[in-house]
Amino acid sequence: MLKTVILIGGPSKGTRFRPLSLDMPKPLFPIAGFPMIYHHIEAASKIANMKEIILIGSYQPSKELTGFISSMQQDFKVIVRYLQEYTTTLGTAGGMYHFRDQILSGDPDLFFVMNADVCGDFPLQDMLNFHRSIGNTPHFTILATEATRQQSINYGCIVENKDTHQVTHYVEKPSTFVSTLISCGIYVFSPEIFEYIGIAFKRLQEDITFDVDATLQNRAVIRMEQDIFARELMGSGLLYVYQTSKFWSQVKSAGAAVYANRHYLNIYHRTHPEWLSKNDKDKPNVIGDVYIHPTAIVHPTATLGPNVTISKNVQIGAGVRIRESIILQGAVIQDHCCILYSIVGWTSFVGEWTRIEGTPNDPNPNKPFAKLDIADLFQPDGRLSPSITVIGSNVHIPPEIIVLNSIVLPDKDLERSYKNQIIL
Repeated sequence: MLKTVILIGGPSKGTRFRPLSLDMPKPLFPIAGFPMIYHHIEAASKIANMKEIILIGSYQPSKELTGFISSMQQDFKVIVRYLQEYTTTLGTAGGMYHFRDQILSGDPDLFFVMNADVCGDFPLQDMLNFHRSIGNTPHFTILATEATRQQSINYGCIVENKDTHQVTHYVEKPSTFVSTLISCGIYVFSPEIFEYIGIAFKRLQEDITFDVDATLQNRAVIRMEQDIFARELMGSGLLYVYQTSKFWSQVKSAGAAVYANRHYLNIYHRTHPEWLSKNDKDKPNVIGDVYIHPTAIVHPTATLGPNVTISKNVQIGAGVRIRESIILQGAVIQDHCCILYSIVGWTSFVGEWTRIEGTPNDPNPNKPFAKLDIADLFQPDGRLSPSITVIGSNVHIPPEIIVLNSIVLPDKDLERSYKNQIIL
C-alpha cells in the first residue's frame, strides 16, 4: 500500500506569486488548464496500489479547495484529503510529523512526498522502482536533476556516491559551489522517516536559546532539507538519490507559471493529446501547443499560440493574437488585441486594439541543464525587473492602451498606457 503527501504551504507563502495568489490559493492556480497540484495528483494516482493522497498546508478550508478535492476523488478514484496545520506553517517536515498518525494509518509500505510549487514530467514510477531495487531495509530517496554550476547554489545540492547512489553530502542553498546535482523537492520515504523527524523535534525542544524573539512555535518548525537531510540522515547511509533528465522546474513566480504552462502543454502530446487544440474549419488559427477550454468562445479569425491556455468562459474577439500567455476564467479579450508573454486575470476586460506584453525570462538555451532564474522583483537601482506582464482579477483596460512589463493589481480601471510599473 502506498500514499502520497503533497505539501501545499499556506497564505504566508507564495508572496512572489502575487497578485495571482490574492484571489485563490497558489496550489490551485491553473497551469495548462488545470490547477497546479492537479498534475501532482494525476501523476500519483497512476501508481499501482496508491490508496490515499494527503494535502498538508495552513490554508483555511474554502469552497475552491473543497470543490477541488471532491473533483479529484471523482476523476482519479482515489481518496484525497486536506489536513490543515493548526498554526502557521510548521516547515516541510513539521507538518508531516504533526499528522504522522494520519499518514501512517493503514500501515503504508512507502509514501511519496511532493512539494506543491514544483512542476515537471514526474517520474514517480521510475523513482519507486529505483527505491525498491535498493532492498527492503528502511531507506529514503530524493529525486534530483542537473543544474548549472552558477544556478546550483539556489537549490538543495547533493553529493552522491556514483556507485551506490547514496547521498554523502547535502547542503540547502549553499553559499559556495557544492554540486550541480540538485534536489527536485520530491521524495520516497519508508515510515521510519518519522523516527528521524522525531529526533530533530526533540533536539529543537531541548535547544537552549537566549533569543527573546524565539517562541515555542518556532521550535515546532522542522525543515526536511536542513534539519533531516543535512543533519539527522547525514552519514547514516540511508539516503539515496535518483537522478532524472525529464523536465522539472520550480513555480515561484508568475513568470515561472508561463514557463511551466509551455512544458505541460508539450507533455500533453504524450498524456492527453485530445486536450490540445487543432486547426479546423470555423476554429481559430492554432500555432503550436494550445489548450482551449470547451466553454471558451474564440473567434475563428483569432490566432493563438504557441503555448497558450484559454480558460473557462473566456471570450476572444476577432483578429486577436495571443502567444506564450495564460488567459484566466471569465476574461474578455476584445477585437484585434495583442497579448504576448502575459497572464490576464479572472473576469478582466481588455478593450479592442490593446497590446499587453511582457518579457520572457526563459533559461539560457546555450547552457545545458540551465534552470529558470527567479529574479528579484526590483533591480538594485530600484527599477522593476523585466518579466511577464500580470493583469490581476477584475481589471478593466480600455481600448488602444499599451501595457508593457507591468503588474496590475486586482480591481483596477486603467486610463492610460503603462510601462515597467506596478499599478497599485
